[in-house]
Amino acid sequence: MKKILITGGAGFIGSNLTTYFLEKGYGVVVLDNFSTGYRHNIEQHFGNTHFKLIEGDIRNQEDCEKAVTGVDYVLHQAALGSVPRSIKDPVTSNAVNISGFLNMLVAARDAGVKRFVYAASSSTYGDSESLPKVEDVIGKPLSPYAITKYVNELYAEIFSRTYGIETIGLRYFNVFGRGQDPNGAYAAVIPLFVKQLMNHESPVINGDGNFSRDFTYIDNVIQMNERAMLTNRPEAINTVYNTAVGDCTTLNDLLKYLKEYLSEFDAEIAGIPVVYGPNRMGDIPHSLASVEKAMTLLGYQPTHTIDKGLKEAVKWYWENLR
Repeated sequence: MKKILITGGAGFIGSNLTTYFLEKGYGVVVLDNFSTGYRHNIEQHFGNTHFKLIEGDIRNQEDCEKAVTGVDYVLHQAALGSVPRSIKDPVTSNAVNISGFLNMLVAARDAGVKRFVYAASSSTYGDSESLPKVEDVIGKPLSPYAITKYVNELYAEIFSRTYGIETIGLRYFNVFGRGQDPNGAYAAVIPLFVKQLMNHESPVINGDGNFSRDFTYIDNVIQMNERAMLTNRPEAINTVYNTAVGDCTTLNDLLKYLKEYLSEFDAEIAGIPVVYGPNRMGDIPHSLASVEKAMTLLGYQPTHTIDKGLKEAVKWYWENLR
């Protein structure tokens, strides 16, 4: 049995990966300090003999070394996300996202891990105005968070060249779906909007609503992690990939979708007005990915467009949040 370490495995993306790979017959080790993840995301696996939880912190080298023992692959999801959080507290974001990342790379190298697949970010494109975003054209970072995720890519490249460990970075584009937390100061926009609409509150859009994003459903992200972990093509490793759909949706259109799909459960939601506020510091106006590289080298085929993904996500939230 192959064994996978999923750091941040109690978080939104990590817990979905944990469930998927356990169902596929892998052994899964989760390393999480529960700073942003939740025990309830993985508690259904506690009785599974193929599952192991290590409560620890990637800022602690000993925890990293313990977690990689006997592991074939690392899916590194642990990080402090959110541009606003990094602007408010750049020191902690740096400690987790850079020092913690380096700790995990060192531990994986020393343990002889076959491949290190890590969560990179579309924020790396920074102030580049070119669309669609292609992997080898980036701009200057616009936030401390973006800096940390770019440094991750630099460290991964150096470790691949210097020590021979196989690395693949997945630049996530606005991931959403089942299990994403709608609460807290740094909640992602889709679960936040869903919660507000379900509570008959007006969603607040930063700006005029014409900023656009390549919203990416969780199942597409799972597919990319699996393909990156298992590819045996030499030219497909030691690089980075956009992890997205290849389509963009404005925030105004996003809310139209959400109101339409939620009103099937509660007709009053269709009439809830939207409130517009100031633009948010560090935000880029538009984000649209080219997924040609992933399709060519990894055989990636997105299964969920924005509308299909939102329908599934809205159903999950309606059934689990009321």
